[in-house]
Amino acid sequence: MFRTILMMYVTLAPTIFAGIVNMLWIKLPVMGFAKKPIDCGKTLKDGHRIFGDNKTWKGVIGYVIFNTVFAVLWGFVCRSETMAALDFFYLEHDNTVPYNLIIGVLLGLGYSLFELPNSFLKRRLDITPGKTVKGFWKVFFIFLDQADSIFGVALVVWIFHDIGILLYLGFVFVGAATHLILNMLLYFAHLRKNMF
Repeated sequence: MFRTILMMYVTLAPTIFAGIVNMLWIKLPVMGFAKKPIDCGKTLKDGHRIFGDNKTWKGVIGYVIFNTVFAVLWGFVCRSETMAALDFFYLEHDNTVPYNLIIGVLLGLGYSLFELPNSFLKRRLDITPGKTVKGFWKVFFIFLDQADSIFGVALVVWIFHDIGILLYLGFVFVGAATHLILNMLLYFAHLRKNMF
């Protein structure tokens, strides 16, 4: 069990690093042209935005770039047999720069695209972007806010190594818990507006 969790963290390391750096990237006054909402401000017939202002092209670009950079760098860290044996991406595939570039792009796309259904659902329920609901549904949406992107990242892992449904869900749980802890730390570091 401990080794499996360790392998999850080793495998998710590039995405964890990319997520932290992307939070900083979003706040930097660069690439202002890309800080446009993915939904271009459009609303549906219900009068609500498709995704909202928080889902921007700058965020998607950042996730793809930083996941790619960290996947390549992490590939160098995993050149030893010991580290490679702990990373699901290298159990059946050679650790090469082209392979890691592909992994990085897919991790970035998986992370950012799998956040969108959650945003779409929250707009339909008239939940303010960056906020969550009160009452019974609060816990559900706090979990979903942390887990949505991990569903995409874990799917990328599954594409390259048959982890099965139980390990896939384990990735989601471990990733969501880690995401929650990182968000709390980023909140206390004044890099996030809300803890959850």
